[in-house]
Amino acid sequence: MESAGRGRVAVVTGAGGGLGRVFTRALAAEGWAVAALGRTPATLAETIADCSPALAVQCDITDADAVDRAFAHVVETLGGLHLLVNNAGIPGPVGEIHSVDPADFRATVETNVTGTWLCTRAAFRHMAAHGGGRIINNGSIAGHAPRPQAAAYAASKAAVASLSVSTALDGRAHNISVTELDIGNARTDLLGTFTSAEPMFDAEHAAAVLVHLAGLPLDVTVDQLTLTATGMPYLGRG
Repeated sequence: MESAGRGRVAVVTGAGGGLGRVFTRALAAEGWAVAALGRTPATLAETIADCSPALAVQCDITDADAVDRAFAHVVETLGGLHLLVNNAGIPGPVGEIHSVDPADFRATVETNVTGTWLCTRAAFRHMAAHGGGRIINNGSIAGHAPRPQAAAYAASKAAVASLSVSTALDGRAHNISVTELDIGNARTDLLGTFTSAEPMFDAEHAAAVLVHLAGLPLDVTVDQLTLTATGMPYLGRG
């Protein structure tokens, strides 16, 4: 039996490391042709080293023209676009609200919200014209249950949650399915200091869930899915 991804093209943003790297490799292993987007060519090359077919695309997702060029390059080179994984994001500044530098807050929103929207916009345009597709947004439980001293990140991920719903509603007429995938404490090389001593789980399990979602037929939608380490204080923080 052929892999569910055979003959399909995926774009993964923030693919130079962390969950983006794990997602890219997992999709490639299931037969997807994967375009790995990110800022640093060297790390992207490492991500796709054992993936085929795969494409490394340097792109600043906060730059609208760069995003449009990147997605056009993917479609031209790999022959289409069936899946977008909006994974790129930054943790933002840490500190009580009154101590946060406005420039750092804006930078967090630019990457996590505007960047996600720009990539969604580019993918949606192609999918709407070619029979549909699937978009998976790597959200965060911080968008629903924030940690203290992380307002920029929490606010940005709450916006991604809302953007996911809006994209899903607009996608109904175009056979575009959207999932908000909220992941808590998956162990990667890029996981920040937010987790302290909280439980963690292997990021490969998150990748397995994403690959399953990606392989579903487009008449099936998982609107929102939360995946966390067992025992993580998701329902009560502070």
